[in-house]
Amino acid sequence: MPLRILLADDHTIFRQGVKALLEREGFQVVSECADGQEAVRLAEKTPLDLAILDLTMPRLNGLDATRAILRTTPRVKIILLTVHTEDPYVMEALRAGVKGYVLKTQAAEELVQAIREVSRGAVYLSPGISRSVIEAYLAKTDLPPDPLTPRERQVLQLVAEGNTTKEIAGLLNVSVKTAESHRTRIMEKLDIHETASLVRYAIRRGLIRP
Repeated sequence: MPLRILLADDHTIFRQGVKALLEREGFQVVSECADGQEAVRLAEKTPLDLAILDLTMPRLNGLDATRAILRTTPRVKIILLTVHTEDPYVMEALRAGVKGYVLKTQAAEELVQAIREVSRGAVYLSPGISRSVIEAYLAKTDLPPDPLTPRERQVLQLVAEGNTTKEIAGLLNVSVKTAESHRTRIMEKLDIHETASLVRYAIRRGLIRP
């Protein structure tokens, strides 16, 4: 039985290319979408073996989508596609439960190898990832904890994408008051008090693209 795969990336042409590659290799793409929130929803209702997620997606980034998927379907293996090689991104991904970290610049060449290794229970990191990250992970070196909850990170991402409080409330299916409360707590925790600085923080954290 072929591996059942969810593919999530907001670049349609790239996603279609990856889908064609996977199907050519005998894998089955059972679901595809363009944002992290939809990826979580599809993972909950579609039997999957593996999810391939873009790190930087609208509404919910790949890391938080990974955490949400693994909370409800822990047996699903996750591979992240990304342009980021910086140590903090890789460490955060490994800590979130990601089993494969593939650079988009080599995606076509490496993705099939990553899928095969991850499906066998291994962890796959692109050769472009620094050795120091792997050694730190194996040594269980911990990173400073993120001060934000998963929901607060999602609200921060939506703020940084330019959504109003009312729009955020609608997207998250919560009241405007609740959305405003999240935003206030985010600013207090980060000691950031204007939207432009929140956007810069979200870019540094990889929640949105510059």
